[in-house]
Amino acid sequence: MRIAILDPSHGIAGDMALGALLDLGLDADWLRALPAALGLDGVTVRISDVKRGEIACKKVDFDIPPQPHGRHLKHIAAIVGASRAPEEVQRVAMDAFTQLTDVEASIHGTTREKVHLHEVGAVDAILDIVGSIWGLQQLGVEAVYSLPVTLGEGFVEAAHGRMAVPAPATLRLLEGIAVRPGPEGAGELATPTGAVLVRVLSRGAPPATYRPVRSGYGAGTKDFPGRANALRIVLADWDGVDEAHRATPPGGVVETLAVLACDLDDLSGEFVAGAADALRAAGALDVTLLQTVMKKGRPGVRVEVLCAPADADALEELLLTESSTIGVRRSLVSRRALPRREETVTVDGHPIRLKAVTLPDGSVRAKPEWEDVQAAARALGRPATAVADAARRAGESRGVSAG
Repeated sequence: MRIAILDPSHGIAGDMALGALLDLGLDADWLRALPAALGLDGVTVRISDVKRGEIACKKVDFDIPPQPHGRHLKHIAAIVGASRAPEEVQRVAMDAFTQLTDVEASIHGTTREKVHLHEVGAVDAILDIVGSIWGLQQLGVEAVYSLPVTLGEGFVEAAHGRMAVPAPATLRLLEGIAVRPGPEGAGELATPTGAVLVRVLSRGAPPATYRPVRSGYGAGTKDFPGRANALRIVLADWDGVDEAHRATPPGGVVETLAVLACDLDDLSGEFVAGAADALRAAGALDVTLLQTVMKKGRPGVRVEVLCAPADADALEELLLTESSTIGVRRSLVSRRALPRREETVTVDGHPIRLKAVTLPDGSVRAKPEWEDVQAAARALGRPATAVADAARRAGESRGVSAG
């Protein structure tokens, strides 16, 4: 699984993200054609090689003809919607602009419809946001993670006057995300555009282990003495297991899995069960159905799907298709799994599989597979409990303890 890790230890902005993607191998001609793909006439792209703190970086600038002072969200939606960007890129980009708009509205005590996005609504921000999201897709990135965001320190001049760093919109967008202040005198290192990219793209902290493939650096505008004003992005391969097969003394492995969840209150039981069966057949490790109470006191069902991170996108799409939900929550969890193996014993000539797991104290617990027990019981004309007991005794005779 190809992932990207944002390293905003020296800050993050939209132009820095584009520069880092170019340094990673994004086609420069593709970026030069981006304004035309967005229907932004007269905009040209300048790409240069610069150094920040003695590190070679890519720098991206846009030459933009005079534009409206600000744009409403509906104007940005029209630009993005009429572009040649893939549907998923458009969706994530509009999520970013919607969150920017809502943050501005809450800060200024107004509504989404009345907000003019000033700097963030300018053409360069549209190019930064759409270009960064689309560029990651161009590089084959399936998931994005982020290290803590360095905010900067001091004051910044904005459309609404002089503000303390981080700017109110930046701080609001980074709520719940790991950040750190400073360094002293740095000024603004994380911009609202950079913050919203972290917000809509990052799944959180990077995996504990991964295999770096390439790293790239995107330059910020300022060149600080003795400090690299650059965003680093690392392309890496990840197999979905943290510290692959890391032993958890005295046994087991810790693995990272994805959890998909949604709540349903308008789907009959047969269709809920059918959706669960489809998810299991498509590779879900587990599907759990839980009773819940939704708004207005309506009874509902929560569907929780446990799966490998590499399978999450396909299973999420299946859940959206097979159920009536209009939204799926996704999170990553750690699971400690005990070592397990399968043994086969016979009861009066009928094979029965035993699932044997090694417990933390080193002992073994085994359980007969129900389907095999049921088939043998029917064939032998004996109770299933008697067949299961016989299978356990057969396992004990081979050193597999019953459980």
